[in-house]
Amino acid sequence: MTKTIKIQTPQAALPALMVAPNGARLKKADHPAIPQTIPEIVSTALACAEAGADGIHAHVRDENGDHTLDAGLYKELLAELAQVVPGIQHQITTEAVGRYTPDEQILLVRSVHPRSVSVSLAEMTAQGWTSQVEGFYKWCDESEVAVQHILYSPDDLGNLIKLSNQGSIPDTRLRMLFVLGRYGQGVPSQPDAIAGFLQMLPQLKAKPDWAVCAFGQSETACLRAAGQMGGKVRIGFENNTINEDGTIARDNAERIAQFISSRDRS
Repeated sequence: MTKTIKIQTPQAALPALMVAPNGARLKKADHPAIPQTIPEIVSTALACAEAGADGIHAHVRDENGDHTLDAGLYKELLAELAQVVPGIQHQITTEAVGRYTPDEQILLVRSVHPRSVSVSLAEMTAQGWTSQVEGFYKWCDESEVAVQHILYSPDDLGNLIKLSNQGSIPDTRLRMLFVLGRYGQGVPSQPDAIAGFLQMLPQLKAKPDWAVCAFGQSETACLRAAGQMGGKVRIGFENNTINEDGTIARDNAERIAQFISSRDRS
């Protein structure tokens, strides 16, 4: 019998510690513990919940292990997660990876109707601010789809502030992810970069719920700083596979355990 655990997390709020176990790019050739199939993702979710995560941000992969915005696969994944780890928040992604248009991203969310989804504002507005994009954000708000706005820079946050304050993006339960560093950038993420986002938040009419993720070995230090500043965190192999001491993590659950241990010692 499959083991289940229950962690009570309000769906309207961001999880305190969300795991991002696979992302869109890394494969098993990069690390053997990258979960690609739905059973692997579900098994990883359970292990990470037991290690202390209260949410999962998951990417589904196609038969070749490549990132895909396949509504059928996401529905299957969400159904399995609901059975095995019903008490943590389950978040899907619309990440484009240079392949998907805003219309295709919108279609995914409308087709799946998840309770939680991450959406890059820069990707969603890549073709400009259109009536379809504005309608998408309003539909999500009306349909109780919790959107976490992915913000790669303070400029992205500035755009969100403008759109939110003018009513183009609903400001009810604003959720954000501040991304430190970028995939393949080669420049370490820095904890002090969080301040560049936080100093802009007073411009918002509504108080947001925010979290941080960080690329590279400095992930732990960045997330520890985010917690000390009152934020939440997203951790996992999507952004980094290396522990703070320089060792390669065995799996996502070890990254969570290492972070929690580091946070509790600070």
